[in-house]
Amino acid sequence: MPLGGTLLVTAGVTVVAVVVTFGIARARKRYDTIDTFWGLGFAIVALAAFPFGDGPLPLRLVVTALTVVWGVRLSVHLHLRNHKLPEDPRYVRMAKKASPAKMFVRVYLVQAVVLYFVSLPVQFAQYGTGLGVLGWLGVAVWLVGFGFETVGDDQLRRFKADPANKGKVLDTGLWRYTRHPNYFGDACVWWGLYLLACSTWPGALTILSPIAMTFTLARGTGKPLLEKGMARTRPAYAHYVERTSGFFPLPPKRVTPR
Repeated sequence: MPLGGTLLVTAGVTVVAVVVTFGIARARKRYDTIDTFWGLGFAIVALAAFPFGDGPLPLRLVVTALTVVWGVRLSVHLHLRNHKLPEDPRYVRMAKKASPAKMFVRVYLVQAVVLYFVSLPVQFAQYGTGLGVLGWLGVAVWLVGFGFETVGDDQLRRFKADPANKGKVLDTGLWRYTRHPNYFGDACVWWGLYLLACSTWPGALTILSPIAMTFTLARGTGKPLLEKGMARTRPAYAHYVERTSGFFPLPPKRVTPR
């Protein structure tokens, strides 16, 4: 199937998946179900695009497998984290001011559009010419990102599970070098997948997709919103911000405690 046809198929699959997720959210009475769907949605798009690509099978298998592994892990992690907690206050506030139809458009449909756009490198890679040097570099970048994200999430989970750490700031492990190892890792994953798409010029032109993901994590709804809440609830967080890199891992600065 031509690339244009595959893009139409995956667009339809994305919309159907989001509609189903919205139905599940309504049944659960939790709009934050979309957070669980986020990673899984990328896996669904990758699997939907895989049968139609005409690129070499090893390339298609690698890019699909990496996307599915990342997406499923993230969805499982977020579900296990969120289902024990009350619904995210952001969604609660929005739901009080908007009808279910508006919630679908403003939250679910918008995220579907973002998901589809960010996933373009994965779809274009199905029509690549092979792995090559850039492809293997992409795998390496993906591995770094997946490692940062997985280890960072696990370190934070174990930190929060200890009652003695209530109100404290995690500043050890990967969190000593970046305030958001999971977000940094997420960005690396998508730059790695983008490199896998770069065996053709159309694939290379999808560079706005990893840029959009990185911007969202570092400047959009990721890091800024999280840090705003942390600053309100943890007095030590301001000092942590002073000495620790905001995104890219760097050695901590020497700052005199106030």
